Amino acid sequence: MPTLIRSQPAKRKAEKIRFQFVANMTADYFIKHLQLQPHPEGGFFKETYRSKVVITSASLSQDFSGDRNYSTAIYFLLQQNDYSAFHRIKSDECWHFYEGGTLLIHVIDRQGIYSCTRLGRKIHEGETFQFIVPANCWFASEPAPATEFALVGCTVAPGFDFTDFEMAEEQTLLKQYPQHASVIHRLCIKQ
Repeated sequence: MPTLIRSQPAKRKAEKIRFQFVANMTADYFIKHLQLQPHPEGGFFKETYRSKVVITSASLSQDFSGDRNYSTAIYFLLQQNDYSAFHRIKSDECWHFYEGGTLLIHVIDRQGIYSCTRLGRKIHEGETFQFIVPANCWFASEPAPATEFALVGCTVAPGFDFTDFEMAEEQTLLKQYPQHASVIHRLCIKQ
């Protein structure tokens, strides 16, 4: 197979075009081109998939109040100095990294154990492309320091329904988990 040899000017031009393209891929670029809308927990989102197939309530645990789609998916974007406030849902939620910088996902599990996962492309620094937040765990997210924005995806199964969504009340979480006061103060919506 022949090898493609580029001249230095052609190579520089290609690198310049690539740099300009990457430089234009800001949070505003993705908000506009993906048609993202403000999310109640913070940041921006757009639902991209909702399974047409439904699981009947009789086949679900008693945690669910009705039928649910098999699965749903969204784009989700957070900018620096923004956060997704502590909340929980009744389904597992798989987070996928797409673009931007590192996203921190803070989880307080049902036993009260806190963990922070780094979602991003720096695998050599302990980041991961995917992370599962188990059902009924409190969780919040925020861009890591020096991250301008993080564009991720979230896939929920059984599918997301706002009746399964619970926003955390700061004082309630503080009473349950006083050992995690600093992260709870920082990542709860002020009432």
